[in-house]
Amino acid sequence: MSLVKMGRVGAMMALVGTMAVPMPAQDREGRQRGDAAKEDAGIPVPPETNSTTKHELAVGGQTIRYTATAGNLLIRDDQDKANGSIFYVAYTQDGVEAKNRPVTFFYNGGPGAATIWLHMGSFGPVRVITQSPEATAPAPFTWVQNEYSLLDKSDLVFIDAPLCGFSRAVGKGTAKDFAGTDQDIKAFERFIVRYITANQRWNSPKFLFGESYGTTRSGGLVAALQGDGISFNGVVLLSSILNYNIRNPGYDAEAVGYLPSFAAIAYQHNKVKHTGTMVEWVEQARRFARGPYAEALQQGDKLPAAEFNDVAAKVAAFTGLSVGYVKDAKLRISATRFRKELLREDERTLGRYDARFMGWDLDAAGEAPGSDPSDTGISGVFVGAFHDYIQRELKYMSQETYYLSGPGLNQAWDFKHKPVGGDAHSEQTNPDTAIDLADTIRKNPRLRVFSANGYFDLATPFFATEYDLSHMSLPSKLVGNVEFGYYSAGHMVYLNVDALKEMKADMVKFYAAAQHH
Repeated sequence: MSLVKMGRVGAMMALVGTMAVPMPAQDREGRQRGDAAKEDAGIPVPPETNSTTKHELAVGGQTIRYTATAGNLLIRDDQDKANGSIFYVAYTQDGVEAKNRPVTFFYNGGPGAATIWLHMGSFGPVRVITQSPEATAPAPFTWVQNEYSLLDKSDLVFIDAPLCGFSRAVGKGTAKDFAGTDQDIKAFERFIVRYITANQRWNSPKFLFGESYGTTRSGGLVAALQGDGISFNGVVLLSSILNYNIRNPGYDAEAVGYLPSFAAIAYQHNKVKHTGTMVEWVEQARRFARGPYAEALQQGDKLPAAEFNDVAAKVAAFTGLSVGYVKDAKLRISATRFRKELLREDERTLGRYDARFMGWDLDAAGEAPGSDPSDTGISGVFVGAFHDYIQRELKYMSQETYYLSGPGLNQAWDFKHKPVGGDAHSEQTNPDTAIDLADTIRKNPRLRVFSANGYFDLATPFFATEYDLSHMSLPSKLVGNVEFGYYSAGHMVYLNVDALKEMKADMVKFYAAAQHH
């Protein structure tokens, strides 16, 4: 029921009340007791139900027979009362013992986003066909068997965050129970414990796979699970943001973190003069960013004019922007301005999540793009194909609305975080879950981490991720537990099918190493 309709119903009830004959005191007391009982009961708690279907998939040189399970599991609060119903879709290979079969838990970010993107685009048994980096046409959409699925290496469980997708608060649960860094980690921790208990997966090798804010979640979640005595084999971080404390406009760290991404994007769009491969070009940008560029920015207004001019010319050479524009921006280029400026003469804008995508604005005079073509260009196909797939193939029917993002969840998010381990005795205003991840690696020295990065991602730039993951103060013997992969793609690496193929090959090696004893 919409808020508008609820308002009208309330108004009608109020009007009827003014016209009714006064109720006897005894009846009024009985009605009040009944209302109190309903309030105490809260939102009805649904049963744990699911739809199971049988399928086959040709992948990795073999035919996988598997069961798809779409359903919900209940999670409970500190008083052991159900407060959340979490929707998931699991793909499990038939006829394999749990100890011989890994299980991987997938989730997107937001915060407060459903897992439709990873589910329908990355390593599930099916994937949508997009026209990336062009905008995908409207329906009819196409989804196909995914020859790059991870189902040949692991069972897969795609989880919708609380209040997102088909996940809901139940009982006395409210948005406040879930709309926060630590609240969200607790909810996912309880779901995973419930899942491995209900499905007898305690002895299976276990992996986490998070994208975007899902990587923030993963850092805290793997630490929370470790605290429960549940050691994980591996964590995959796709397009990471682990530390929110330095990602603010005006900080030198932000400008430095973006510059190699700008260089990669300018190379991709042929806006810079260069020699060699893009990988070599990006490495030159890295060296400049961490050296002369960072040193110049640290001097601030005291930077000598000659050095200012020299650095401005080099920034322009790497980014494809004019020297004058770089000077006007005081050497600091925001991602938003870069997206508008690089192709201004062509009257095109760039995508934030994936700068391979180009958009059209009303005019070329503005300072910021009017929309993100890497978002608008794919939303329709993912949403439409997902609903068609789960209804027709997975036989899951629901009268509920599937929320891509929990209503108001992102805006209400409580970013405070109490990290585990390290120098973490006080609550953080913004989360840095790299601290939690590092603590978990020290406690579980066989935990392996794979950081997957798109060169053209302007939401979570790869150079900033490198900084976060290389500043975890790990013992020298454990530094090698963290690996990196780079792809000619954006935030959602899998939108470039060639990059998806490369990432699958990296995943095969990673999963093998993470299970080696």
